[in-house]
Formats: sequence, structure tokens, C-alpha cells
Amino acid sequence: MSSKNSDSNVSGKQPLSEEQHAKISEIRKSLGQLPEKLLHYCTDASIARYLTARNWNVKKATKMLKDTLKWRLEYKPEEIRWEDIAHEAETGKIYRTNYFDKYGRSVLVMRPGCQNTKSTKGQIRYLVYCMENAILNLPPDQEQMVWLIDFDGFHLSNISIKVTKETAHVLQEHYPERLGVAILYNPPKFFEPFWTVAKPFLEPKTCNKVKFVYADNDASKMIMQGLFNMDELESSFGGNNQTVFNVDNYASMMREDDKRMPLFWTQGSVSSEGAQSSSSIPAALIDSNNPESNCPDSNQKFEGNLSSEHNHALECSSHNTDLGETNGNDNVKVDER
Repeated sequence: MSSKNSDSNVSGKQPLSEEQHAKISEIRKSLGQLPEKLLHYCTDASIARYLTARNWNVKKATKMLKDTLKWRLEYKPEEIRWEDIAHEAETGKIYRTNYFDKYGRSVLVMRPGCQNTKSTKGQIRYLVYCMENAILNLPPDQEQMVWLIDFDGFHLSNISIKVTKETAHVLQEHYPERLGVAILYNPPKFFEPFWTVAKPFLEPKTCNKVKFVYADNDASKMIMQGLFNMDELESSFGGNNQTVFNVDNYASMMREDDKRMPLFWTQGSVSSEGAQSSSSIPAALIDSNNPESNCPDSNQKFEGNLSSEHNHALECSSHNTDLGETNGNDNVKVDER
């Protein structure tokens, strides 16, 4: 596995200003006492991601973070284990590679043509598991990941607006600033109308991170060479690695990662006087003191939500949150035909 440790793989972010540090402290103070497992989400880096996603608007970022903390207490993404989602993973429709890109980012391969289930709830649960696993395996100086989306075997029947809306919501509202770049590899012509429909669910800055790459285009090949060690990259993406997905081998890797997950959620947490050990929802998270949180007339519906207990939170949240900046790839030219 290759991981490039340099200033270019730290999201290209400038040091935080005194004003930005003050905003981070303001948000942390507003959260009050939290269960210990949520303290990991109150580090400076974590709060800064939410502030960045909301253009450093304290009120909006606070609401966004509180909604995520409530979601994590209810949905318990860090407690999902391989045995819970193994049936979703059988075809290799999403998996984390055992290598990083040249900027030290975790790589998630997505193969929508390998979809093997019809349950939106199950598909989202597996996606959340994969996101948590990708974050678990990030180097200490990296916050973002790469998505490699392979359209081999993709058909019209694989398109689901419902799953797309649900996916966009969960990723954007609860994993802000986690996406570095998404490579759409050899998308078919009929995907273009679907992309037109899907784009409104994404912030324009996020759309700029979605790169169309084609195997028969020399400029596209240079894109992949600039991002990956070609000896590690799978041959299906133009690399030299002939290894194919093996669910048994992947299961072993995931089970080992599952053992590491509890430790990940306790290390590096900020200290908090009187931190709660209970998993009940703290009062500070129930009342976010934001008039926008009521959203009685929200026109955004997410069918097949993760659970009825937080339908309201899903419907009230904006679906136009940015997923994050690219890391060191802003000067890359992409064939976007």
C-alpha cells in the first residue's frame, strides 16, 4: 500500500484563524455534555468540517452537527458489523481497497452494476458501514477519501432515484468534507440524463469533484496515473493489478477492522467534564435553538428512510451540503464528455 505523506495531502487547508478557532469553541460549548462516544466528533478537525460545509456559519453548522450527533445515537453506525451487512457485500458492489491513492486517501470502489438487493434500507446501511470503515483506515493527517465508480455491467434497471436521494442525503448531511474526488469510470451514454436528474441533489462544488474518465482517452489515462500507483490499481480501472474482488478475503479484512472500531471511537476524543456514559439523547441535541429545525413544510421527501424515528430529521435537512474539497487535484484536467 502506498501513502504519500506531504503537505499536499492535508486537504490543502490553511491554518485556522483566531476567528475560526473561536467559532469552533462556540459550537463545542453549545453542545453541552455528550456521551463519551460522541466526543470524537467534537475535535477541532471534526467541527471545522461542519463549519466548512456551512461556509463557517456557526448557527447552520451547529444545527448540522447536532443533527448528525442525534443520528449517530439513533442509527449507531459505528456498531454495524460485517455479519450485519455481509449479504449486501457478496457481489463486491462497494468495497475498500487495500491501497491508498497518492495523497494518502482511502479508496472505495463502487460497482453499481453489481447491485444484488432491492432494500433501500439495507443498501444505505451497507454504504454507511463502508464509509465508517474508510474513515477508520484514513492516515492521521488525512480526512478525505476517493470513490472509484466502475460502470461495467451497469444498466437502466440499476438506476434508482429513491436510493440516489437517500444516499445524497446521508453522505452530505452526516459525512461532510469527506469526499476528495469521485471518478466515474466509463459511464454509458444513457447515464447522462440520470446525472442531470441527480445533480440538483448536490452542491455545485461537490459536482466539480465528480470526474468522468474513459478508458479509451489518453487524457483520462493520465488522470489515473496522477492519482494512483498503477501497479496497485485494478486492471478494471486501467491499472496493472490483476487481483479481483474475493468476498471471503474481504470478509476476513473487515472482521479485523471491526475489532479496531471500538478503540477508534475512544482515542483522540476531547476531554469533557462530566461526559455522559449513557446513549440517551442529550437535551442540547434535542433542542437546537434554530427556527429552521422545525421545517413543517419541507418539500423534500426521502422514501424508505433509515428508520421512522428520524424521518423528520431527514426531511428537514438541506440536501445541498458540500461533501468536501479535492486534495491536491485541482490542477487535474479531466475529459468530461
